[in-house]
Amino acid sequence: MDTESVRHAYRRWAPVYDYTFGQVADAGRKHAVKIINKRKGRVLEVGVGTGLSLPAYGKHLTVTGIDLSPDMLDKARQKVARKKLDNVDGLHEMDASALGFADESFDTVVAMYVMTVVPDPEKVMRELERVCAPGGEVILVNHFSQEHGVRGFLERKLANFADLIGWHAVFEPERVLICDDLRLVERRPLWPVGLFTMLRFVKEPGFGVAPQAAREFLAKGRKTGRQAVGAAHAASSSAPRKEAFARRMLDSNYWRSLYRRLQSQLAER
Repeated sequence: MDTESVRHAYRRWAPVYDYTFGQVADAGRKHAVKIINKRKGRVLEVGVGTGLSLPAYGKHLTVTGIDLSPDMLDKARQKVARKKLDNVDGLHEMDASALGFADESFDTVVAMYVMTVVPDPEKVMRELERVCAPGGEVILVNHFSQEHGVRGFLERKLANFADLIGWHAVFEPERVLICDDLRLVERRPLWPVGLFTMLRFVKEPGFGVAPQAAREFLAKGRKTGRQAVGAAHAASSSAPRKEAFARRMLDSNYWRSLYRRLQSQLAER
């Protein structure tokens, strides 16, 4: 799917969205907004659509929304005017993979039912990370596919109709777990029957600074574990120590502690 395919698909959806998919996605939307309402500051909703979530945000929050579809945004602007939502700072037609905001502009960034729609989800995740302030949160509500069972079978069949239905039925969670500064703190299946999942990240600059070699070692270790038992047994004496070392290299708390110790030593000099 390219951007024009997305616009075309949601031009068709805009008149009926609130009464169709909007109803199916209602539980996940309410859950995310309930969490966001416990926070303060500026909120960016990426993929605001027809603005179904806008009336639910707390008045103490300043909310900005963006969407690629002008038809969906027209519906959102009508809601803002009709309901007099003074805390909505602006609604902008914008590509989520090239956000027109400065770095660290928002305390909370939320994207609901967006990642399976955009042509380049990895690029969008980088943008969500960029505009989120340190200590802020990035929240996703999204469909993630299954490999097996009836649902997995149906998702693979639907994958051929992405341009028609306006979203990717086959979408793995690994595609959004890519940002160095975003630490996943919560993963929650949502109604209906776990079809959607909420992922909540906290932005911690430096969280992903561990050497790539450590990641590669862990991946190699998992692969080795699936090989012949005899070969695995021969390497078992040193593997636990190496894996423990690699996990330390991946632990952001270890790097922050080391940084603080170095700062302390430099200050003493």
